[in-house]
Amino acid sequence: MDIETALKEAMRVDGAIGVSLVDGESGMMLGSGGGGREFDLEVASAGNTELVRAKIRTLDVLGIKEGIEDILITLDRQYHLIRLLDQAEGTLFLYLVLDRSRANLALARHSLRLVARALDL
Repeated sequence: MDIETALKEAMRVDGAIGVSLVDGESGMMLGSGGGGREFDLEVASAGNTELVRAKIRTLDVLGIKEGIEDILITLDRQYHLIRLLDQAEGTLFLYLVLDRSRANLALARHSLRLVARALDL
């Protein structure tokens, strides 16, 4: 599945507000869907790059040799779901923002996992 199709598929998740594919090295979006004036995906994607880097560093310092599957941030009215992609070199991640009142978190995680697996980079 190409990037554009993957992002459209992620936006079909109930409650989706926005989604982006992010280069974890630079913080730049490689593609996005949704967002808009209500939610600046570019700023959020860059900010979450720092979060991903910090978690990777922390696991390294702790000597934990496991990969990060996903990171969940729960806000009052939103879920922010970060799904790291398996990459031999570098770090890419899918970032999905959900309206908490309309989203099913378990189903959203499952759907994002399927999109990540199908994504052809």
